[in-house]
Amino acid sequence: MSAVTLALVGAGLRGQSYARHAVAAGTGRVVAVAEPDPRRRETAAAEFGVAPELVYSDWADLAAAGRVADAAIIATQDRMHTDPAVRMADLGYHILLEKPMATSEEEATRIADAARRNEIILAVCHVLRYTAYTRTLKRLLDEGRIGRLVSVQHLEPVGWWHHAHSFVRGHWRRQDTSAPMLLTKSCHDIDWLVHLFGRIPAKVGSFGNLTHFRAAERPPGAADRCVDCPLEPTCPYSAKRLYLDCLADPERHFWPLGAVTDDHTEAGVLEALRTGPYGRCVYACDNDVVDHQVVTMEFPDGATCSFTMSAFTPMEHRRTRLFGTHGYIEGDGRTLRLVDFRTGEEETVDTRTGAGPSAADGHGGGDEAITEAFLAAVSAGDPGLLSSDAAESLATHRVVWAAERARVTDTVVRLDERVSR
Repeated sequence: MSAVTLALVGAGLRGQSYARHAVAAGTGRVVAVAEPDPRRRETAAAEFGVAPELVYSDWADLAAAGRVADAAIIATQDRMHTDPAVRMADLGYHILLEKPMATSEEEATRIADAARRNEIILAVCHVLRYTAYTRTLKRLLDEGRIGRLVSVQHLEPVGWWHHAHSFVRGHWRRQDTSAPMLLTKSCHDIDWLVHLFGRIPAKVGSFGNLTHFRAAERPPGAADRCVDCPLEPTCPYSAKRLYLDCLADPERHFWPLGAVTDDHTEAGVLEALRTGPYGRCVYACDNDVVDHQVVTMEFPDGATCSFTMSAFTPMEHRRTRLFGTHGYIEGDGRTLRLVDFRTGEEETVDTRTGAGPSAADGHGGGDEAITEAFLAAVSAGDPGLLSSDAAESLATHRVVWAAERARVTDTVVRLDERVSR
């Protein structure tokens, strides 16, 4: 089987990750790159051995060259997904699209319509579906091991430092330049929960706020930057502590340190913290996304689900409790504890993954698994090898937008007939 040829549209952290997994598996080969940042563009072109004539600073120039690869990895910033995704689909590229699909329902619909119109394979990177843990849990549910699923409690522990890095100081801190937190971070989780239930909810409610990372919470005497702050040594959100500690751990050089600076020396990190966004006090940033949120869902058969996203946790795997008519499952991202009400027996199922929950760890193996599934689907011409298609991804995104609408309007939102799979 020949390797699937790939055009990399956006050579940031996420795009690099998927491309590297493809190359490492031996089933993908990057033949073109489009990336506006010169350093990232040159680095990606050199790493993947891309011919100079197929290295572009703008995705539109790549598209103007016609179809030069079998498939495209689209990992631009969230608000820049729609135009390249639609154009590449129109050119006949199969697409691996970083989540979220887009930052509005209208634009996500355009992408799904383009995929259907051109009969291409489109996989949104809802990587949680593809972990060994999820596959095992879904199998237990489908086998009826706990009877009918009646209720679920699910926690996404974002992590105090991760939230400060990505959602206070980082690219995803503002709704007007990115999107609401529930979409940029937790569309993974809403999609995953819908996948477990196997259907779309009928009603959605939500509550959440920006409670802590704001000027009103700023301690007296705090400086605008951590490098100048007398309180920095005792602050849990110290940028100096976070990023300087990364220097001693090569596994953290790619992420989160790679987002801060390419100069992985103490002097380089301190200079980035003096001048760049990642050195700002978390109480003196321009962020406006929530730091905690709860979503409640009711399904057509009366089953219920509660989802909690919180910044105020360690960064760990998601925690889930599943309540069925005949049993109970509790999971921590690696291990599942199953209690059978009929026998009283307990069983522990270890999904045997050592991968951690973060982007640096590949999201518990999900990044690698979705890349391999996408390449296999393209190679075989079989979209059934993927867990979801463009239409299903659009449907779960619509649940996210309904939940955010419920939070903003303080209402319960009923999902209409458009939200179907």
